[in-house]
Amino acid sequence: MKSLEIVGFKRANLGKKDAKALRLESYVPCVLYGGDEQVHFSAPAILFRELLYTPEVHIVDLNVEGTTYRAIVQDAQFHPVNEMLLHVDFLLLQDGKEVKMDVPVQYVGVSPGVLAGGKLVSKLRKLKVKALPENLPDSVKVDISDLGLGKSIKVSKVEPENYTILTNQMAPIATVAIPRALKGQMANEK
Repeated sequence: MKSLEIVGFKRANLGKKDAKALRLESYVPCVLYGGDEQVHFSAPAILFRELLYTPEVHIVDLNVEGTTYRAIVQDAQFHPVNEMLLHVDFLLLQDGKEVKMDVPVQYVGVSPGVLAGGKLVSKLRKLKVKALPENLPDSVKVDISDLGLGKSIKVSKVEPENYTILTNQMAPIATVAIPRALKGQMANEK
């Protein structure tokens, strides 16, 4: 799994006014959970671009005034109108303690349904997994090589390696939709 460093500064004052002032200076208020005590800090908003605006998952090396923590993003809050990043929650990674995380789906193989003219429709882009920090996968590989026209692949078909999938086992990950033109051809052939 890729790692990324974010340098932060401890926050002396907590509250709405101080958080608003931080945001005006292009800083993002953050909090780190999971340790003995919560760490409140702020970091430059530009550092979050590679972390949040990508489908990949990262382990974050947080450097808060010289103290380094290994963490993952637990939650990020955005402004409902202007999409500005408002707040980020991090979860501290501890050896021997499992964490839950949303991991992107990666398709493997070629679907015969797509080759026959169907369209691959992604229903789930990420799956929730639970694993030890060292076993967290970069992506969950989903084999679509036996996915025919009008068929779908469910979460239960995925073989997890050293992690547990928490997403509903009956939820479809991907479906091969039959286009209208192909439906007309199939009806004419009958």
